[in-house]
Amino acid sequence: MATSPIVPCLWFDDQAEAAAAFYVAAFPDAHVGAVARYPSSGPNPSGRPPGSVMSVAFTIAGQRFTALDGGPAFTLNPSISFFVYLPTAQEVENLYHALHEGGQVLMPLDAYPWSERYAWLADRYGVSWQLIAAPGVERPTVAPCLMYTGAQHGRAREAVELYGGAFPGSSVEHLEPYAAGEGPEGTLKHASFTLAGQPMVAMDSHLEHGFAFNEGISLQVMCVDQDEVDQYWSALSDGGEEGPCGWLKDRFGLSWQVVPEALGEWMAHPDAAARDRAFAAMLEMGKIDVAALRRALSGN
Repeated sequence: MATSPIVPCLWFDDQAEAAAAFYVAAFPDAHVGAVARYPSSGPNPSGRPPGSVMSVAFTIAGQRFTALDGGPAFTLNPSISFFVYLPTAQEVENLYHALHEGGQVLMPLDAYPWSERYAWLADRYGVSWQLIAAPGVERPTVAPCLMYTGAQHGRAREAVELYGGAFPGSSVEHLEPYAAGEGPEGTLKHASFTLAGQPMVAMDSHLEHGFAFNEGISLQVMCVDQDEVDQYWSALSDGGEEGPCGWLKDRFGLSWQVVPEALGEWMAHPDAAARDRAFAAMLEMGKIDVAALRRALSGN
């Protein structure tokens, strides 16, 4: 599978390194990548100590993630969970036992009408996983699952259409509305779709959950150049809210980070002065100016 530009970002207070190590130990095909640190001097809106870990890139089951130490401002919730499609029931059980200790079971490990082995749990760090045996799947696959609830209930179909138009090479594999008596007519029980190679799931939930999308989990869009930054920023912020440092919220309240692919490398640059200049320059931006970040990094 080609590398997708979409990279889920998990917001922690100060647990990014520990969480990344935990996931890499639990999942197959896993490794830790670049570690970026906050500037040793200068502004740092997170309140984290100078020089402390800012982010950790890691990959599990072929899916790229970013773990961010952003301070206590946001917490994770199940409005975004991660489906993990596994080839066998035994692999579901193995991963369940690796993830569930110290966490919370949302739906117990059992046989269900949709799978011989399925479980939904929140791990010790608050990340929610839906583990499912999916015959025909050749290797473990991760798909972010977006739950439209509360004020956003009933908008899953609209979201699938918006995101499909924003990302080239997208497709819709399956749209399953609620049957009579299951939920409000016209809303989606389950949608499977692909955005630029990234498998995704969306669903409406009419139940009262008490949570909604927030910055606790965002989706980074890794862009190859300024044209891509401009394209995704325009498409995703339409009807939403532009934020600082490449962050935005779309019309459904879902948080995105539209950033250059090289940002992680720049923030982990071996020259501390160079990465501090780039970080300071980014703090002045809304939409990312790729050329300006390059200039800051080089000292020009």
